[in-house]
Amino acid sequence: MQRLKEADLYKGELIPISGKLVERYNKCLTKLGFTETKLTSFFIDGIGWSPEVAEEKGEIHYLNHGDANPHCIVITPLQKGLPIYNPFHSFDKELMKLVFKKHQQQIENITRDSAICVDFDQDIDVFYEPLDVLKYKNITVKFRLVDDLDKAKEEQLQLIELFRKDNNFIDETIHQQLLDSANTYGDLREREVRLENIIYETESFYTEAFGGIYVLKSFLSPILVFEDMEVYREVINDTSNDVFMYHISHEELIERLTSHLMIECDVDSEITLQRYDRIKKFVLSEYIDSETHSVKDVLNDSMLFKGYLNKIDITARKRVMGLDRYLEKKKSDPKTKVSDFVDRDILVALHSPHSSLGPNEQDLVWKLLVSISPKDVLFLYWYDKEIFYNLYQTWNSSLKDWVIETIKKNI
Repeated sequence: MQRLKEADLYKGELIPISGKLVERYNKCLTKLGFTETKLTSFFIDGIGWSPEVAEEKGEIHYLNHGDANPHCIVITPLQKGLPIYNPFHSFDKELMKLVFKKHQQQIENITRDSAICVDFDQDIDVFYEPLDVLKYKNITVKFRLVDDLDKAKEEQLQLIELFRKDNNFIDETIHQQLLDSANTYGDLREREVRLENIIYETESFYTEAFGGIYVLKSFLSPILVFEDMEVYREVINDTSNDVFMYHISHEELIERLTSHLMIECDVDSEITLQRYDRIKKFVLSEYIDSETHSVKDVLNDSMLFKGYLNKIDITARKRVMGLDRYLEKKKSDPKTKVSDFVDRDILVALHSPHSSLGPNEQDLVWKLLVSISPKDVLFLYWYDKEIFYNLYQTWNSSLKDWVIETIKKNI
């Protein structure tokens, strides 16, 4: 992963945490019911998740109490706008945008000497079965301050009122209580430390609960797409809920999404053809086995590309050039079907979210498409970095160079 790091493509926007911030981070972990980290320095993302702490604990989602209770730690205003590298839900980024939009000033104030624990509460204490994800409606974002700073402010204000009452200004006990409070928390009178709850209404989303489930709600009957085949088999016979259910590998899923205007495929558009150029180069790379030229040189040089294309067997050649063959054939026969020339996984990779969808749903559908068919390395990096990072480690050195170059050109 070193080359990705050098290219600033591997978790390059994390914030370093050390010194006093580690102490506050541990207070948050304890307040949330988790064990402290023994690390003296680490990095965090926009939601307060740390790859180093995750590795230490041996748990990717160490900020979760089960699938139904995710949490966040806000320890610095610098987390605003940062990527979330292991979101448990596809809407986690939107939740953090709302948090900083509504409470930017309070966050800056509080994190000068404290930290904030955030609960994403969907009114579900625990999941018992996969279809419980249908219960997601409104997410209530709740806040708890380290050292109960909000409660300390109320107590300090009450002490001040007591001090001003009658002749209490000569009461040494009240003097001492005020001094103790000021020494512990500072002067809280003018500090904004109260954070109102935020309500977020869920639409379509993805959750990593039960091995990964896409919940597509923009229909009379929701569509559930399961990544785990065992989970899918567990729920497929459920007749108590009016939903369509598919495993992510099912061919009929693409037909359903197309008929419901979730995805579309315009193979003649310039944007699709640009994506196809990346896809067919990546597909050709799967057949290149040569020490004469590097994969990167073959994919970047049109003459080498043609040379190696003609070296592979005819079936592989047709697979690589399927869309080119279809577009050529279509000129003489308009009734030609694209599915007769383009392999299914490549055709799926050429689909895009329907233009009628909103930005959040488009992002969700992109994530689904690249998960079904991870052939476009650029969109895979954009919409599902974890799959990208896992596949990246299986590619040869020269292909990695081409992938990095391709991504950097489009950032």
